[in-house]
Amino acid sequence: MSSADTNKNTAGIALVTGATSGIGRAIACRLLDEAFTVYGIGRDASKAPVHPGFHFLPADLADAASVVKAVASITGPVSLLVNAAGVAYYGPHETLSPAQIAEMVAVNVTAPMTLSNLLLRQLKEAQGTVINISSVTAKRGNNTHGCAYGATKAALSSFSESLFEECRKSGLRVITIHPDLTDTALYRNADFTPDPAPDCSLTAEEVAQAVWDAYSARSGMVVTDITLRPQRNLIRRKQN
Repeated sequence: MSSADTNKNTAGIALVTGATSGIGRAIACRLLDEAFTVYGIGRDASKAPVHPGFHFLPADLADAASVVKAVASITGPVSLLVNAAGVAYYGPHETLSPAQIAEMVAVNVTAPMTLSNLLLRQLKEAQGTVINISSVTAKRGNNTHGCAYGATKAALSSFSESLFEECRKSGLRVITIHPDLTDTALYRNADFTPDPAPDCSLTAEEVAQAVWDAYSARSGMVVTDITLRPQRNLIRRKQN
């Protein structure tokens, strides 16, 4: 039996944040392959998927007014919201700037909450799905050199759990994905990258596959939480 037979929400309109790079782009491409119309919020239109079903939405996720404007430009009811955009700054906490902390909170926490708020009525009416891309750091209490980032992801995971309990009777599904080290540009502001060995990091496409596996589960059964980890945990320090 195909996923289309088990889930009435197989195709429709999806909103994906971070849709022009990394995990968000991989998810957007997968949804396009599954016949979704995808509205994608991103920073660089030149890196957006080239597909007739993809609509680029320029928006600054750190600016609430920009987020509201982007949602208002969507034509048709959204049945799937994927909050995949994320920003991270690493280092001892005292080395971060207030602006960096504010950016992480805005993009990693406030934007997903705001988008969920703006779209919740139509998502509930469609018995749709919210998928939040969190991080394995949300489940740790020892995120040294990344304690602020880990805290934002813990907040996102907590929000996801509570939103599901609040809305589950309406038929809304809320799914949280917790990836570990993934080969994306998330570490551009870090002094390390995942080790290049293939068993030391995930790929964006693997995370997108996990998103689809959880999404395409039969109606009536919800995969609320998936944690993805590479076999080994090795990083490589960047050269100064």
